[in-house]
Amino acid sequence: MNPTATTTPVDTPVSAGLTSADLAPVPPAARRWTTANYAALWISMSLCIPTYMLASSLIGGGMNWWQALLTIFLGNTVVLVPMLLNGHAGAKYGIPFPVFARASFGVRGANVPALLRAIIACGWFGIQTWIGGYALYQMAVLWMPALGQLPLIFPPSWGLATGPALLFVLFWLVNMYVVYLGVDSIRKLLVFKAFFLPVAAVALLWWAIAAGHGLGPILSQPARFASSAEFWAYFFPALTGMVGFWATLSLNIPDFTRYAVSQRAQVLGQALALPSSMTLFSFVGVVVTSATLVIYGQTIWDPVVLAGKFESRLLVSVAMLAVALSTLATNIAANIVSPANDFANLSPQKITFKTGGYITGIIGLLIFPWKLIADPSGYIFTWLVGYSALLGPIGGIMIADYYLLRRQQLDVPDLYRYEGRYGYQNGVNYRAVLALIMGILPNLPGFLQAVGAIPVGAVWPWLAGLYSYAWFVGFFLSGGLYVLLMQRQARAVAVGGLVEVVN
Repeated sequence: MNPTATTTPVDTPVSAGLTSADLAPVPPAARRWTTANYAALWISMSLCIPTYMLASSLIGGGMNWWQALLTIFLGNTVVLVPMLLNGHAGAKYGIPFPVFARASFGVRGANVPALLRAIIACGWFGIQTWIGGYALYQMAVLWMPALGQLPLIFPPSWGLATGPALLFVLFWLVNMYVVYLGVDSIRKLLVFKAFFLPVAAVALLWWAIAAGHGLGPILSQPARFASSAEFWAYFFPALTGMVGFWATLSLNIPDFTRYAVSQRAQVLGQALALPSSMTLFSFVGVVVTSATLVIYGQTIWDPVVLAGKFESRLLVSVAMLAVALSTLATNIAANIVSPANDFANLSPQKITFKTGGYITGIIGLLIFPWKLIADPSGYIFTWLVGYSALLGPIGGIMIADYYLLRRQQLDVPDLYRYEGRYGYQNGVNYRAVLALIMGILPNLPGFLQAVGAIPVGAVWPWLAGLYSYAWFVGFFLSGGLYVLLMQRQARAVAVGGLVEVVN
């Protein structure tokens, strides 16, 4: 329902500033993705180093193996719900995420959620690029030890050694070259990844079991919480972090479901593959990380660092090169496509896919990704939970608008018109923007405390504690407030005697 809209003549052309080949609806004849395609997509995206680190970071934080796996399974089951709900619009109308967001935020206001989503994707691009670059460094330093002794050229506060920085920039340039060539150039690498990573995961699992003297000593590692209260204090923000891991894709999943042959294909493919593949690959991270405590007497949660401890230079070189190649494939597929579309939404006629990819790469450099994953607490409580506080409210607004107000009915041509029913006030639905801000604000004190911007105890403990549930708080608060604001506006329009357009 859009109470401020006016009826648009059917023959009104779409606005040039709102459409392009990348943003236009995919015609039914061009939608060829089946259940198997969506299952393969999630298996491919789940089999990545950050997934491994997700599980191993929970072990590093104090959980035992089954607590970590249960937390991951629950988090991915929760995020599957908005994933399927938002995916419905893409499969039904063939539209990407930035266009879908226009229904609730307005044809111009949609740039707000699109840019928030894009910036977070830039962060993930930076993290993946750092992982791939550091893997190359681990390989290169074995053959050229002087690379590890280069003088420091960056400020000490950056926490960036010169050798890893050089390989990071080199790998970044490779990513940008792939963007220049286009997404089609990554297909062979995706095939390589689909075959290599499962084999590598099984090999790593076998090594951990053999070196750790069987699963018994590994899985018998106890949790390191002094009390149940300490466990629950860690569990809830960890669960929020697990939800946050794919909160990005739960918003822009229409970018992929717009190619679905049917709703059943996207629902079954995602439901079967997402929680299962994430949990299974996480099991490898849990076992291997627990094994490092048995083997080395310390928890090594970064697999690239772990591989650097192997004695065979050839083995380490092959492993690191494979990590870099698979990371390159994941980076382009998961962290370039969506932000490129989001940036293109700003000015479809001026920003192409390649330009959006270059913008993503530059921002990915500027976020200092090596600091985001320097330790488990920063990875979960600063990065994953932090951005979930932004994405939860957006998801709540879009789902409430599509299901509770519009009953899954959209006027697709009007999504591409400035003067259509989604024009609101100068193209912006300020009620959606207000609901978004109100959903973010309660989590702000806890975030500032988590990053050290304000001291612990500077705000009420209950207010800071909301941050542990950031995605949930934002999702339900913004979604509920949005419905309330839209219904009040509808009543005001009815009282004023104006015509209300219901689509």
